[in-house]
Amino acid sequence: MDATDSSSSPRPIAPPASATRTRVLWFSCIAHALHDGYTDMVYVLLPIWQADFGLGYGALAMLRGIYAGTMASLQIPAGRAAQRWGSKAVLAAGTLLAAIGYAVAGLSGSLAGLCAALAISGCGSSTQHPLASGAVSRAYGRDARRPLGLYNFSGDLGKAALPALIALLVTVMPWRHGLWLMAGLGAAVALVIALFMPASRPRSQAPARDATEPMRKAPASRGFRLLLAIGVLDTAVRMGLLTFLPFLLKAKGATTPMVGTALALVFIGGAAGKFACGWLGARAGVIGTVLATEGGTAALIIGVMLSPLPLTWVLLPLLGVMLNGTSSVLYGTVPELVPADATERAFALFYTGTIGAGAVAPVLYGLLGDHIGAQGATLATALTALAIYPLAIGLRSHVHADL
Repeated sequence: MDATDSSSSPRPIAPPASATRTRVLWFSCIAHALHDGYTDMVYVLLPIWQADFGLGYGALAMLRGIYAGTMASLQIPAGRAAQRWGSKAVLAAGTLLAAIGYAVAGLSGSLAGLCAALAISGCGSSTQHPLASGAVSRAYGRDARRPLGLYNFSGDLGKAALPALIALLVTVMPWRHGLWLMAGLGAAVALVIALFMPASRPRSQAPARDATEPMRKAPASRGFRLLLAIGVLDTAVRMGLLTFLPFLLKAKGATTPMVGTALALVFIGGAAGKFACGWLGARAGVIGTVLATEGGTAALIIGVMLSPLPLTWVLLPLLGVMLNGTSSVLYGTVPELVPADATERAFALFYTGTIGAGAVAPVLYGLLGDHIGAQGATLATALTALAIYPLAIGLRSHVHADL
């Protein structure tokens, strides 16, 4: 009788699965917007740091590389930490650490302190991409392509909003104070994630050989390698161009607030590019979309280089559409090229490669810029975009939508 009464006693009612996965998506989007905004705030700050520390293009690109490099190197360890402590806890802690890094940057009085602060913030941001995208992928299963597209779109919103906000703040207060305000925003987002995001833990790899074998083999498939190579070059183009864009605009007579506005236009165009490439991908397929966006990127980079400042304002949103739109179809294709139980690892590898490219490419382009100037290095980014063509054609036979 007692057993019957015990079994029939009221229990907490779990939220519907659809409501839970919607919450996972929205909090993942919030995290993505903040972390991507944090990452691209650096571009607005580069000319300011150049004036404060007297740095060349190579050194400035290295500052950007420190953030992206630490972020890239800890993608896979972040996934392992999530298997032990859960995605929610690791993501919240990483978000707080990223905010602390920017607070330390505001306190730093030397170039070495600034480098350490960017490394701290990059470590924190390493948690976001693999954990948030993996959480969305697990929550939606085979229906994850559209939610992942929304997740990627949210990153572009952060890229548009936070660089524009810091550009505005540095016109009314010292840049250090502006960074403290941005750090406070990050701490608030970390608290919200810790309190309200549904708990999630990636599936751990089973010890049996037959269970782990797909995890080892899947990300090494030829299709995945080609996709990763395209992602690496696409990221290199984007990060290399954004490193030089503020200086190209300054040479045309743009002020710091105008540079912030210009970056916002690029990222707003990138956000629109997510939708445009989703529409184009449904009609032209993944490969057709990649070919169109990379060719458009190369053409518009050259157009921005050669155009006067008034025409540049018109071209920047179009450049953003091409520059950022490719990534949405690339990320959405990752689950198609690996088994379901390899998705988490495949995303970690993909983000490690692409974010690693975001760390290395600006340094290489920056050193090139020290030798041939900003215009020549920017032209090199356009040529890199065209180098993606043979890789995209080789990927065609591996993508179901383009068979």
